[in-house]
Amino acid sequence: MSEAPRAETFVFLDLEATGLPSIDPEVAEISLFAVHRSSLENPDRDESGAPVLPRVLDKLTLCMSPERPFTAKASEITGLSSDSLARCRKAGFDDAVVRTLQAFLSRQEGPVCLVAHNGFDYDFPLLCTELRRLGAHLPPDTVCLDTLPALRSLDRAHSHGTRAQGCKGYSLGGLFRRYFQAEPSAAHSAEGDVHTLLMVFLHRATELLGWADEQARSWARIEPMYVPSDGPSLEV
Repeated sequence: MSEAPRAETFVFLDLEATGLPSIDPEVAEISLFAVHRSSLENPDRDESGAPVLPRVLDKLTLCMSPERPFTAKASEITGLSSDSLARCRKAGFDDAVVRTLQAFLSRQEGPVCLVAHNGFDYDFPLLCTELRRLGAHLPPDTVCLDTLPALRSLDRAHSHGTRAQGCKGYSLGGLFRRYFQAEPSAAHSAEGDVHTLLMVFLHRATELLGWADEQARSWARIEPMYVPSDGPSLEV
């Protein structure tokens, strides 16, 4: 069972960062789309019946200059670099970013469910690290949903535990191509990936809303990716 009352707003999240968990990365870009539950339960559709983005949608996208350098691969994939961010005079993940995130979340009807693809292994722990470094908190009733294990489990249930569904890829781009027979736009920009994530969610909205109601994990259970060296050791 879920660890909190059912979420009323779903905030779709993606981070772009300086590298993989093994190098203790820092966030360079964050994007969030906030969608009320009612828009997911009754999605807008085009003439073919395919879901489209909700008309009522709050967005927040921020770039920031990390102190750690990008790996060559991360810079190639994201299109971001320390030089380009510094040239545009972007500050780091600081108190102003925290206040902006908190204000954005406070505008939404709670409880809020953060949604990310591979979120439990990457986005949520990394966000937790950045917040912990600044001694910051999210609303105590915040919960989290990772669409990667959720969709795998839902497909296994549909296939009655056979191996057929397990042979399918579960990358975010692969899911979008499977569901919409098209290429996702602006892959590996935070906002582009959140757009793709939301479309994937809309395709399976009824099932994923049910999954969130039963399986969402409390934000309080998210552990940081690593312990930041320059911040207080506070629980977030």
